[in-house]
Amino acid sequence: MENARKGSPHWRTRRPGAEHEIEGFADRVSMLPGESFRLYVSTTAARYTVRAFRVGWYGGAGARKVWESEPLPGRRQAPPETIAATRTVTAARWKPGPAVDTSGWPEGSYLLRLDADTGAGRYVPVTVRSASTRGRLVVVNAVTTWQAYNDWGGRSLYRGPGGFEDRSRAVSFDRPYDTSGARLFLDMERDAIEVAERSGVPLAYVTNRELDDDPHILDGATGLISLGHDEYWSAHMRRTVEAARDRGTNLAFLGANAVYWRIRFARTPLGAGRLVVCGKDDAGDPGTRLWREDEPESSLTGPMYDCFPAEAAYVVYNPGHWIFKGTGVRRGTAFPGMAGVETDKVFSGVPRPMEILSISPLNCGGRSTIAHSAYYTVPGGAAVFSSGTMRWVCALRGARCGHGVTGRAAAFVRRATTNILRTFAAGPAGRLHPAEDNLEPLGLGGPWDG
Repeated sequence: MENARKGSPHWRTRRPGAEHEIEGFADRVSMLPGESFRLYVSTTAARYTVRAFRVGWYGGAGARKVWESEPLPGRRQAPPETIAATRTVTAARWKPGPAVDTSGWPEGSYLLRLDADTGAGRYVPVTVRSASTRGRLVVVNAVTTWQAYNDWGGRSLYRGPGGFEDRSRAVSFDRPYDTSGARLFLDMERDAIEVAERSGVPLAYVTNRELDDDPHILDGATGLISLGHDEYWSAHMRRTVEAARDRGTNLAFLGANAVYWRIRFARTPLGAGRLVVCGKDDAGDPGTRLWREDEPESSLTGPMYDCFPAEAAYVVYNPGHWIFKGTGVRRGTAFPGMAGVETDKVFSGVPRPMEILSISPLNCGGRSTIAHSAYYTVPGGAAVFSSGTMRWVCALRGARCGHGVTGRAAAFVRRATTNILRTFAAGPAGRLHPAEDNLEPLGLGGPWDG
C-alpha cells in the first residue's frame, strides 16, 4: 500500500522568504498519472530546486517525496498584469520553467516545493487525478475556492486595492497562490486527507474542475468528500454531484459555506477552464451570483451557510448516531472553539428524512443563532453528512487549530470522520443507516409526511 511506504517528515518549507523571493504556478490544475505539466517560477535567487511531495499518512510523516529536480537557474519574472475589463490578475506572460513528468506518481494531492538557494520556499499545489472513481471514495480538492480567495497580485474575488468594489470579477489560475502558495489547501484540506489515507479505504482524487468537465466522473463512486471550504460551484459541478447522489453515491461536506457562489469557467492564454468567473452582482454577470437566490444549496448540502464570524463550542445533540460511535460523547458534550469561523444551519425546504446531530448556540455579530450538523438520506440509498462548521478539518490539529480547540476535539473528529469514511466506502449508507427524521420536535423544516 502507498501509505506503508516511508514518508518524508521534512516536507514543510523552512521559511517563506521575502515577498516574491520565490513563487510559481503550474499550467495544469490536475493531470492523470504519467502526464506532464509545466511550472512557471519567479525568484530573486540564483538557483532553485523543485521537490514534489504526495500528501498522505505515511506513519505520521504527512507526505512522501516522489521527485526532485536538478538545481535550476533562477529568473525574476515580469510583474503581474491586470486585465481591465474584469480586473483579473495574470502572470500568463511569464517565461515557462521546467516540465514535470508524473510517470510513476500515484494518484493524490501534491505539494511541489520550490526551494531557493537562499533557503526560502513556497508551494505549488497540483492534483494527480483519477481516471476512474468507480468503487472508491472521491477526495475533491476545492481549487475554485482556493483561487477565489487568492490575493496574489493584489486582487481576489473579495477585494482589490480599492476594497470590495475594486475586486476581480474573474480570477485566473495563471498566477501563483498567495502566502505559502498553498494556504487554503494546508488550512482546510490536508489534515482530512491524512485521516482519509490512514483509514485504509479505497480513494480517488479529483479537483472540482473535473466535476464541471465530466458529468460521468463520479459514475460508480461510493462517496464524495468535500473538504473544509468548498464555496464556489458551477452549474455543471452541482448537477454532476446531485446526479451521483441520486444514483447512490454518498456525500460528506466536512466544512461549511459550501455551494454558496455560482461560477462559470472560461479560457485563459494557458488553456481552457483556467478562469473562474464570478461577478457577484447582476450588473457584473447575472449568471454568477448566490445559489440560494433561485436554487438554495440546502437541497444538496442540507444545512446551509448562516454565520460569519462564528466562535462557539460544537455541542452534540444526537450522541447515539452511528457517526459518533466510539467517540464517548453524550447529549450536551461540548468542544470549545470548534463551531466557527463560518457555520451552517438547517432552514426550511431541506431534504427529508433528516437528522440533526449537533446544535451549537452562538452569537453572530450580535445576532443569536445556532449551527447544525446534519445527516439525511435519499430514496436511491445515498447518505449525506454536513458538519456545519468550517473548523471540522482544523479541529483535527487539536490545539494547533487555535480558538480553544483541544486534543479531545481532535480525537472526536478523527473518530467521527473515520466512521464516515469507512461506512460511506461500503456503498449506499442510507440503506443500512436510514436517517431518522427529528426536525419537527426541534421546530425545524416544516411539516413532513414521511
